Amino acid sequence: MDRRLSLTFIGTATVLLRWGELTLLTDPNFLHRGQFAYLGKGMVSRRLTEPALSVGDLPPLSGVVLSHLHGDHFDRVARRGLDPAVPILTTPHARRRLTGRHGFHAVQGLATWESTTLTAGPDQVRVTATPARHARGPVQALLPPVMGSVLEFGPVAGPVERRVWVSGDTMDVPELREIPVRYPDVDVAVLHLGGTRVPGGLRGGLLVTLDAVAGADVLELVDPVRAVPVHHDDYGVFRSPLADFRAEVERRGLSPLVRVVERGETAHF
Repeated sequence: MDRRLSLTFIGTATVLLRWGELTLLTDPNFLHRGQFAYLGKGMVSRRLTEPALSVGDLPPLSGVVLSHLHGDHFDRVARRGLDPAVPILTTPHARRRLTGRHGFHAVQGLATWESTTLTAGPDQVRVTATPARHARGPVQALLPPVMGSVLEFGPVAGPVERRVWVSGDTMDVPELREIPVRYPDVDVAVLHLGGTRVPGGLRGGLLVTLDAVAGADVLELVDPVRAVPVHHDDYGVFRSPLADFRAEVERRGLSPLVRVVERGETAHF
């Protein structure tokens, strides 16, 4: 059996992670180019790219890790196409919506630093919710709660063999400083970038995800073996392109840490 960790980038923050018999999907966004994602409070954004896979192309899933309930992270295509019995690990806020409104019945809401374990055959992944904040100050009330997640892969009842941190849509907030204290050895960091600004129609708008500089700051903070940038070019509200992040990490001498995975590509770690 292949003991490497593989990551397939589908688009936005949607990736497939495979380890042994485990297959996890993150933040399922399968809208097509030109369709609108609903961001709440009357805000929408048009998708600019095509996802590399459709819901029907997905392999059997061991679970879904959902950072938060926004239309560019869990959309109407995913709601219709995913098996309502698939295990979903997410925030308590998203759990209430998914079970009460959308009919999913294997959803677990994780508080910050709370963990749960999924298994498939001889393999397991321990998922721990980590801090994340979509905005600073009172504006947080306009956006849904977010979690990052640490995914620890290994054999059932055995040691951790690969550790992945998925940032979720977050700003570079003080709470993130606890992550490298608790998890000093991260193999792969999946960074939600894009410098998202909302409302998208306003000049400038409010920054609600990592831009190039903040993304490089967080990369230095967590110091993974490799980092995969995602969530950077799929919607009009994303204002900080991947090229800016690549230039910033090059300036800081961090380029060897960054593995850009193209849409539809699978990378092994």
